Amino acid sequence: MPVEQRVVATPPTKIGGKIGGGAAPAGTAEPDAPKRSRKRLVILVVAALVVVGGGGYVAKDRFLGHATATSSAHPSATPTPKPGAVVQVDPVSLNLAGGHYLRLGLALQLTAKAKEEPDTSRALDAAIALFSGRSVAEVSTPATREKLKAQLADELATTYDGEVMGVYLTTYVTQ
Repeated sequence: MPVEQRVVATPPTKIGGKIGGGAAPAGTAEPDAPKRSRKRLVILVVAALVVVGGGGYVAKDRFLGHATATSSAHPSATPTPKPGAVVQVDPVSLNLAGGHYLRLGLALQLTAKAKEEPDTSRALDAAIALFSGRSVAEVSTPATREKLKAQLADELATTYDGEVMGVYLTTYVTQ
């Protein structure tokens, strides 16, 4: 008489638990790696969400102009002053190196807090000191011209105690 053998399948296990709560049968050890990697993945996802959410909150406040605890702890640079009147300075001829000349005209952008029109002789003196004696090639390149203009604007802001916030080159001719 033949013997009939039956195989009974075990139901699938729940995540994180074993059937019957007992130990696994001998020889069938379950690896702990999937549990650890899932746990690490969940921790990493939660940490990333916290960082992104916090960064978005801070960025929103900065772009919308709201004060936050971190932004009030670190005051930003001085605010940009509001522009006021523009004062025209008469053009002047400057001696360059090699017997060449530079005809330079300026206009000063005053701040709104400037109470009266400033004496332009200090601006001319600063411009003469900065541009005189340079070569034609040096003052003719746009990059150098912008660099010298920015340097003059910084010097004038200091000279006029913050009443001048910018300078415009109205005449710039080399010969």
